Amino acid sequence: MSELPKRPKAVIDAHHHIWDLRNDLPWLKEERIPFRYGDYSSICRNYMPDDYRFDTAGWPIVGSVYIEAEWNRKKAAEESRWVAEIAASSGVPSVMVGWCDLADPGAEELLSTLAEVSILRGIRHKPASAATAPEARRGEAGSMDDPVWRDGYRLLEQHGFSYDLQTPWWHLDAAAELARDVPQTPLIVNHTGLPADRSPEALQDWRKALETVAAQPNVFIKISGIGRPGLPWTVEANGPIIRDVISIFGIERAMFASNFPVDRLAGDFDTIFSGFLAATADFPEEGRNRLFHDNAARAYRLRDVKV
Repeated sequence: MSELPKRPKAVIDAHHHIWDLRNDLPWLKEERIPFRYGDYSSICRNYMPDDYRFDTAGWPIVGSVYIEAEWNRKKAAEESRWVAEIAASSGVPSVMVGWCDLADPGAEELLSTLAEVSILRGIRHKPASAATAPEARRGEAGSMDDPVWRDGYRLLEQHGFSYDLQTPWWHLDAAAELARDVPQTPLIVNHTGLPADRSPEALQDWRKALETVAAQPNVFIKISGIGRPGLPWTVEANGPIIRDVISIFGIERAMFASNFPVDRLAGDFDTIFSGFLAATADFPEEGRNRLFHDNAARAYRLRDVKV
């Protein structure tokens, strides 16, 4: 790898988790779910602010965004309160994204409860999706086309919440229409639109899907989650993905994120963030600052948080 540019003076990690297995996290305890990185048993242990600081040592992390960690779904309010307490005592995270089933009859009440958590900035809820592109259908129950789901989505604006969307790229046409129809709600695509299939044909379709959703000015994207099962995280493999995303969304609406501890299954923090730096080595310093810090601060409203 050629010489890297200087590390940015300040980094906001736009997507990470913490967890304590004394809490109700079935997927990390008694259950095992199908997972895009394969076996994830190595992360099925406590991961708290001190662990996060150990992993990120050497990088100037001045702020971070906790993303809901798939607690028992009946305990979404408890999760947000727990994270807020941890943040108050440790300084990690700076802000958070909670969870609410937007199609649930109790969505309005839960959103009002979550709005009482001062560091909560938005909601992540994974809408119904197909396992493969050929299986994708518009209008499915629980999808972004579902009128009931959309009614719940429109409630986000009342609280000034953003929306974190994790869905395969073959559903980003629906996301584009959602962002167009509800323009006051920032929509943040998670994990690079999940370009798991790196065949030329699949990547061509992935880029087209990103172009469709990026046409809506209220859509951001997080560059994260681009590891591949059984393979090390390398800039040779992931650099083209990173540069394609930035080319499509522009330097103003993309942001780097660790997805730790999950992405530790693909590489350590320094490997991944040094990879982000290498992939943008020919960018102006101001552009890299936006990707590593400024865009996350804007998307998640960290300006009013002491970082």
